[in-house]
Amino acid sequence: MGAGKTTLIKSLCECLGTTEPVTSPTFSIVNEYIGAGNKIYHFDFYRLKDQTEALDMGYEEYFYSDAYCFVEWPEKIPGLLPQHYINIQIKVLDDNLRLINIEKI
Repeated sequence: MGAGKTTLIKSLCECLGTTEPVTSPTFSIVNEYIGAGNKIYHFDFYRLKDQTEALDMGYEEYFYSDAYCFVEWPEKIPGLLPQHYINIQIKVLDDNLRLINIEKI
């Protein structure tokens, strides 16, 4: 919490051409944005009790579309992640410093 996940996703969405406000979908679970010719889905799975809730919301329709999918708290759905994705981990070092690790899976 408070590491900067939503801030990072907001910046990525802006780079992809989104002009609308990007906010955390904590309660809605998923927000949809329109970029420059592409859809962007922003998920926050923090509130999920188990993977079944992601199945019930039809996560597959989002993940396997041609849209960008940015996921906060992917550890809540480990068995549902696509075979290939980019994992970004943000570690808080102090109030003003983060360590970011990017790994292609």
